[in-house]
Amino acid sequence: MNKEKRILILKKFEIFYMNATTELKYNTSFELLIAIILSAQSSDTQVNNVTKQLFSKVSRPSDILKLGLLKLKKILRTIGLFNKKAEYIMNTCRLLANVFNESIPLNINQLLRLPGVGRKTANLFLNIVLKKKYIAVDTHVFRVSNRTGFATGASVGIVEKKLHRVVPSEFKLYIHAWFVIHGRYVCIAKKPKCLKCVINHVCEYFYKNFNYISKK
Repeated sequence: MNKEKRILILKKFEIFYMNATTELKYNTSFELLIAIILSAQSSDTQVNNVTKQLFSKVSRPSDILKLGLLKLKKILRTIGLFNKKAEYIMNTCRLLANVFNESIPLNINQLLRLPGVGRKTANLFLNIVLKKKYIAVDTHVFRVSNRTGFATGASVGIVEKKLHRVVPSEFKLYIHAWFVIHGRYVCIAKKPKCLKCVINHVCEYFYKNFNYISKK
């Protein structure tokens, strides 16, 4: 894939996904961080159902500590890996309360110190909160990048570096939200909706798998 095709894809997404944003529901940066931690291997709908109850009881790290691990696990029990996520959240809140005076650090290196916070979580948090050009590579971004040929790589780290290299600066703030929406509803994991895709004319996957259409 060349620069011209990438620009075409980005401009199409800018038109079709102009208002795309995270589907996680939150009111504060603390709530956003907790929601992102919970979203690993869980749908946003599942997370929103859980956080609706959780955020009615807590609003800051010390509230989580007062709630306790057992009660936290009970609230989170309907989402995947809830035991491990509850431990991550409890340990993160302990660190936030004791080290960061209950504030969320806005530095990526400090964020990565928090249990349960990896590069994807940190990048997404900073992209949304600071409106900075961090590119979070989750399963949707990874799939769309590789399948279309936009930025290929065997790991999320490789794909993240390639995206930073090939995406023009003016699009970096939005590419995560655009690729997530496209991956969630069009370029889905199984049976992607290629014939309805707005970028199929420049998609390498479409060309390889549906080229017979253009030859008829």
